[in-house]
Amino acid sequence: MATIDPAIVNQINQTSSTQRVASNSQEMRDNFMTLLVTQLRNQDPLNPMENNEMTSQLAQINTVSGIESLNETMLTINNQMEAAKNMQASALIGRAVLVPGERILVGNDDVTPFGFELSAPAKNVTINIFNDSGMLVRRMELGAVGTGTQSFSWDGAMDDGEQAPAGAYRFSVEATNGDQVITSERFNYAQVIAVSLGHKDGPRLDLGGIFEPVRLEDIRQII
Repeated sequence: MATIDPAIVNQINQTSSTQRVASNSQEMRDNFMTLLVTQLRNQDPLNPMENNEMTSQLAQINTVSGIESLNETMLTINNQMEAAKNMQASALIGRAVLVPGERILVGNDDVTPFGFELSAPAKNVTINIFNDSGMLVRRMELGAVGTGTQSFSWDGAMDDGEQAPAGAYRFSVEATNGDQVITSERFNYAQVIAVSLGHKDGPRLDLGGIFEPVRLEDIRQII
């Protein structure tokens, strides 16, 4: 099997040493073709390069080129997805959303909604609402609830019939199917004030001073 004359390789290397090192697939192909053509011109006529050897070398450079092209395509797709996320996040400015949390805010005239998501359907679901001292002020029996994000509202009335004072409250969820306890994830109300871009894992939604910024994926429902 024919091999490349070391003198030819040295000649090409000396020429390349004065140029910038190849950094992309086009330069790699150009260098490869230069090497291949030089090899063909200087091969031993009595021992020429076999067709399968040349085909193998061409296949190798095509594989490298294909990987480079695939990487460029994936980078383009990733940039497009990032741009789409930024647009989606910006469109939420001023909107109300449900994000992971357990707080209910009671004002003079309104009460923020809340929500939860069960890991499985439950026949009996109860919402317990506590004041900032940890005292139970309202117990709400919801009955059967299915899976998926569920949003609810509280009128602010406590179990003793009085209206809850303005302030921050928290809630818990009890969900069962007979003796089986169903786990849940809780969500509280928030309003998107601004969007912060440039983060590695996507844009951040600023929910004001009450809550920490969240990712777009953290939003469970847009109200």
